[in-house]
Amino acid sequence: MLFMPAMAADIPVPAAPQIAAKGYYLMDFESGNILAEQEAEATLEPASLTKLMTAYVVFKQIGEQIQLTDVVTISEKAWRTPGSRMFVEVGTQVTVEELLKGMIIQSGNDASVALAEHVAGTEDAFAELMNQYADSLGMTSTLYRNSTGLPADGHLTSARDIAVLTHAMIVEFPDLYAWYSEREYTYNDIRQHNRNTLLWRDNSVDGVKTGHTDSAGYCLVASAKRDDMRLISVVMGTPSEKARADASQALLNYGFRFFETHRLYAAGDEITSTRVWKSAAEEEPFGLTEDLFVTIPRGSYQSLEAEMDLITDLTAPLGRHTTVGAVRVSLDGELLAAKPLVALNAIESGSLWQRAKDQVLMWLE
Repeated sequence: MLFMPAMAADIPVPAAPQIAAKGYYLMDFESGNILAEQEAEATLEPASLTKLMTAYVVFKQIGEQIQLTDVVTISEKAWRTPGSRMFVEVGTQVTVEELLKGMIIQSGNDASVALAEHVAGTEDAFAELMNQYADSLGMTSTLYRNSTGLPADGHLTSARDIAVLTHAMIVEFPDLYAWYSEREYTYNDIRQHNRNTLLWRDNSVDGVKTGHTDSAGYCLVASAKRDDMRLISVVMGTPSEKARADASQALLNYGFRFFETHRLYAAGDEITSTRVWKSAAEEEPFGLTEDLFVTIPRGSYQSLEAEMDLITDLTAPLGRHTTVGAVRVSLDGELLAAKPLVALNAIESGSLWQRAKDQVLMWLE
């Protein structure tokens, strides 16, 4: 499907809500488009948002180095870790699954340290793993010093980086991500509620994580899905628990109210075809290796414009997924998305007669 130019839609979109935060970020999950941001690259203390990376690293190890059923013996260091706690006892044995739930739902610092020690031997070694994964995800403003988010010199991240990590978490571990929507967890007969109050306020919210220290302020990364649209919001450094919830709700409502996300092209679908010189077929199909999504102001779908640039004089043979051009989507002259256009199949050379004939035709052009 090729979108043709249409008259620009005159649909106003107000400015993002005013939020008392040191930094915030609102992005669409599918397209990656930024809907609102302020000081999104500023390096800030993450507090317990750190535990998102702790969980991500542990999730990466499950099935490789560890199992959910592994039994962890709680060290004195883990037991003595201050702040929010799961209330594990020193010397007791707790499964990885229980510790993950205690960290994710109850924000237990003791659980975080126990998991770090189980995966890497020491919390310092685990922090090195955290930083390696941060680098691989492109979290350019992030440096981890511990697994908990307790204040430490240089332990910093940004609102954008937290959104990148959250996106990766949901994409790579959708089943385990579901734990972030649980409202309470009971361990050792102690029931604790999830500190993400949006889980009670907004049924579309299914995560993600709160954080707070005196120096970091109140932080919250949230994700919500309404119909086929998912948003991720990050607010850092707000003045109170209520402020972080209100700010996150305002950002999510703004995104859902004034924007819409569309999948324009599906991976593997033919979106154009053309003749390839010296191939056997009259025409060969071309498309994308991944879905192309855009997020646009509501009501402006008919104003989208798409164009395809194909390399001229394509000649067989061509390998499957060889790049032959690009698809670009714009709205009112602004480029929204661009992806490589590729051969959907391997394109083999035609017969000797076909190749000779096409060579002559190419000379005549």
